[in-house]
Amino acid sequence: MIRVLVVDDDFMVAKVHSGYVARTEGFEVVGVAHTGGDALRLAASLKPDLVLLDIYLPDQSGLDVLKSLRANEDVDVIVITAATDVETVRSAMRGGVLHYLIKPFDYSALRDQLAHFASLRDKLHRLDSAGQADVDQVFGARPTSKPLLPKGLTPETARLVDTALRSHPEGLSASECASSTGVARVSARRYLEHFVSTGRAEVRLRYGGTGRPERIYALVPGA
Repeated sequence: MIRVLVVDDDFMVAKVHSGYVARTEGFEVVGVAHTGGDALRLAASLKPDLVLLDIYLPDQSGLDVLKSLRANEDVDVIVITAATDVETVRSAMRGGVLHYLIKPFDYSALRDQLAHFASLRDKLHRLDSAGQADVDQVFGARPTSKPLLPKGLTPETARLVDTALRSHPEGLSASECASSTGVARVSARRYLEHFVSTGRAEVRLRYGGTGRPERIYALVPGA
């Protein structure tokens, strides 16, 4: 199992990201930290293989945490943050991060990066020495992180449904989604159920006066 330390100042976001890691085969969460200081202490004591590191932390910048990890720990780092300024991205690259994921993202985006990390580790573990072809593969193109859609679903309509969900943080039904997006109710429900299956949305039941309860869909925090 690849051991992962999740670092994020937002307790709910850290819980969501931990859930993403836990549902990925071959990975386990060994610790969660909400400050830079806790991140460094847990990294030293737990010896994780990978750190998912936020930049915005209450006590110090995640970039400072990255420098300390690089100086003191044998661990790889993927940055997960809302920071989009170029200087932060450049500093993270110079610090040697494996990848830089910008919030919000869905499970498939993180899953692709975890799969890339696992493949890279396995590749290097099996090599005694690396030829140029091996190095090219290790430093080759990153995965695209494009969500995988079932047959019959299109990225364009998925974006419409995603926008409808973001416009209704309290949640909405398939009928309400259909009205908001202009797609058929049965199609709206297919997209909503797909979002639930991929961990991007959650569903609850809304009970009325009579009849069957209605399924209400809402984006998972941080998705």
